[in-house]
Amino acid sequence: MPRWPALLGFVLPLPLWAGDSIKVPSGQAVTLLETVADVPGDDGPALRFRFLAPAIARDTGSIDADTAGLDMDYLCNDFAIKHLPKTAPKPAQIIISLSDRDVPLGQDDPDATQFFNSYKIEDGVCLWEMF
Repeated sequence: MPRWPALLGFVLPLPLWAGDSIKVPSGQAVTLLETVADVPGDDGPALRFRFLAPAIARDTGSIDADTAGLDMDYLCNDFAIKHLPKTAPKPAQIIISLSDRDVPLGQDDPDATQFFNSYKIEDGVCLWEMF
C-alpha cells in the first residue's frame, strides 16, 4: 500500500479564495470552511472539502438532501477538481461535506445538519461512490 505521510490528517492552508461565497445549482451560496487531507485509503489519499451551507438546516433551511447531493456533485467537479494541491500527490478520493453550521471536524453536534458525498477521480471527473 502506498504511503502519503505528508498528508496524514493535515489541514491545508486556506487559499485566498477561501471564505468567498460559491453559488451552487440549487441557488444557495456555500462557503469553504477548510480543506483537509485525510488518512489514506487503499488507493491513496483522500482530500476533504468542508463547506458551510446554512440553507440545509433541518428546521429553517430550504434545501433537501437530494438537492444538496446535486450541489455536492457540482462542488466536486467545478470547484474541488480545479483546486487540488499542486505540490502534493493527487488524491484518489474527494469527500465533499456540507454543514448548516461550523462543526469542527470529528466533533458531534446533534443539532447540526450535515451531508457527505465521496467521489473517486477518473479522467479528471468526480464520480460519486458510496461510503
